[in-house]
Amino acid sequence: MKYTRLVERGRVVFITHGAYAKKVAVIVDIIDQNRVLIDGPSDGVPRRPVNLKRLHLTKLVMKLPDNCGTLGIQDLWHRQKIGKLWKNSAWAKKLAKKDRRANLTDFQRFQVMVARKQRNKIIASYRHWNSTLETIKNMRPKVKSA
Repeated sequence: MKYTRLVERGRVVFITHGAYAKKVAVIVDIIDQNRVLIDGPSDGVPRRPVNLKRLHLTKLVMKLPDNCGTLGIQDLWHRQKIGKLWKNSAWAKKLAKKDRRANLTDFQRFQVMVARKQRNKIIASYRHWNSTLETIKNMRPKVKSA
């Protein structure tokens, strides 16, 4: 399988470490084999050089002209609807779910536990009922056709 997430100008990245961790930015320029210049118009990430080891490449790519400034990137970000595409991605939804679970209070965690128990009880009774029906069907004598 061909690797398609290449380090390129316009590639949207997810920052994993540092002061701007868990934020999204775009690669503006490649400095060398280890560092890139990023700018995050939506999450307030200023234009700055970042080591590639602190970034995860996403599948989203923006079309950027040469020597594009911060305001130009912000305008293109909104025109190309990159923020909306990111929020609708499975990756962003998974991160939002993880953050939501991390911010639960003790009582909310208790409510989740009770709801899961109730759900599992319903599923178990349904499985038991279906397996009982299957057993009864298998116990009936088979009618031979003449």
